[in-house]
Amino acid sequence: MNNLVFVDSCIVIDYINGKLKLDKDTVEKYCFNSIVDMEVLVGVKNKRDLNTTNKKLNLFKNISIDQEVMDLARNLLEKYVLSHGMSIYDSIVAATCLVYDLPLWTHNKKDFKYIEELQLIE
Repeated sequence: MNNLVFVDSCIVIDYINGKLKLDKDTVEKYCFNSIVDMEVLVGVKNKRDLNTTNKKLNLFKNISIDQEVMDLARNLLEKYVLSHGMSIYDSIVAATCLVYDLPLWTHNKKDFKYIEELQLIE
């Protein structure tokens, strides 16, 4: 799994909207979890958009959210919710990256930069 990069919902949305070009071989190098999947789905406008979005989402590898991820997400929330306003979603994204040792590609670095163990990429 070390060759994979975890993509945040903002990156996936850019890909779906055509603002970010990834060919089929490139997409296979990226992954996300169910939280990112659901964050993207919230933005669909109609059934046609849903079908197109699902086809593109299915190109990415989906990383499991298990109890280890959820326990770490809770610990991250406890540590950062008061000081940095960490959201539940961001805690699960960060925990997934930390448990699976994956770098995170996001435009929203402010939401994660305070987590020292987390590797953020451009």
